[in-house]
Amino acid sequence: MLIKKCSNLTQLLHNDTLNHLGYLTVAKTRAKVLAAVSRLIPMPRPLLFVGEQACDELCDMLINEGNTKVLIVTDAVLNKLGVPSKVTDYLDTRNIRYQVYDGITPDPTYKVMEEGLALSIDAGCDSVIGIGGGSVIDAAKMIAMSQSNNCKPKRLIGLFKARKPCLPLYCIPTTAGTGSEATIGAVASDDQTHQKAIAIDPKMVPRAAAIDPTIMKGMPPHITADTGIDVLTHALEAWMSVNATAETDYYAASAVKAVMKYLPIAYKDGDNLKAREEMGMAAHYGGIALNKAALGYVHAIAHQLGAYHGTPHGRANAIVLPYIIELNRKASEKRLAALARKIGVVKNSQASDGDVADQLITQVKTLLETVGIDPTINDMQASDFDNMAKAAAKEVSDTYAVPVYMNGAGIKDILMKIKTASDKANKDKSVSQKVS
Repeated sequence: MLIKKCSNLTQLLHNDTLNHLGYLTVAKTRAKVLAAVSRLIPMPRPLLFVGEQACDELCDMLINEGNTKVLIVTDAVLNKLGVPSKVTDYLDTRNIRYQVYDGITPDPTYKVMEEGLALSIDAGCDSVIGIGGGSVIDAAKMIAMSQSNNCKPKRLIGLFKARKPCLPLYCIPTTAGTGSEATIGAVASDDQTHQKAIAIDPKMVPRAAAIDPTIMKGMPPHITADTGIDVLTHALEAWMSVNATAETDYYAASAVKAVMKYLPIAYKDGDNLKAREEMGMAAHYGGIALNKAALGYVHAIAHQLGAYHGTPHGRANAIVLPYIIELNRKASEKRLAALARKIGVVKNSQASDGDVADQLITQVKTLLETVGIDPTINDMQASDFDNMAKAAAKEVSDTYAVPVYMNGAGIKDILMKIKTASDKANKDKSVSQKVS
């Protein structure tokens, strides 16, 4: 009944997106329904292995559970760098067969996932290991779920579309970003429009995950920064969510605290295993938090920047985050102040909630500068903003429970601010290069 109600509400929204009052009613009602669903449906978590031997321990679990032919899902860059060899070499010593699929691209499309699915079926694989960033792990989830349900990945888009559990799935994140190894969702992109869609189902949570800092230490600084801010965004949006709970607050606050402390260290010294491990755990905690509390406009707008401009997801989040945290500042003042006090980033704990919230916002903006986030996007076209705003509004109403809702004009205003700032920065850069 709850799922049917969600579907009906979505259809109503699609018919009335530009009616802001109708939008608010539908979005808020749907958020309440999703909160009720999240309370009723158990949220499984993967068994977690942490440390320099985590990959071996994960493989031992896979073997002990009786799997004999593994599909290893990764991308071409990681495969060329030999990152999966830490797993394949160990599987060789245990005489476990495997098939490597390294065709995953950033923001993978249905076609990319279908190719991996076909390879897995043809090779007779009975289990899947995803080794990579969020795109790889999301693809591994979709492939494992599609194979067990004998369907194409696109059929899984939406809420709880799978009838059967996915193939035995194990994940090894190589970036501290999405926390996808802990989440009940996976994102896929349309082959033509590159618009993103989400499959949500607890049955796609992996059986186990390995947080191995030795695999993560090879990330270059700019990817460390982009993915690290993705973690921060997950945690902040989960914290500000109307559907936040004491449990999600614990994981969101833990993630924010770790990112503020360890991201600058990992960015400057990629070989610092302590910082890498802490960031890996922060990403995992962020994934747990968003499972129930969900996200918000940062992700909704960032997904449009990815679809229209190919902006890496973490960097897109970083670009949008300052605008949304300012938008939520008044409505979330007490919550942001409580977070700042909880993680110990306030200079004067006796200051007012407004002052403390502002201190946290300032530190977030400072962190973006510290890790060298480029806040510019090239060639944004105002003519795209109507469609981008509609898609972002739909994503929020379908999935998220935000403290402040915007109409299409509000979303377009943020897009215009990003465009104006980007155009100015690019112009200043061009003038500076000519002078030099």
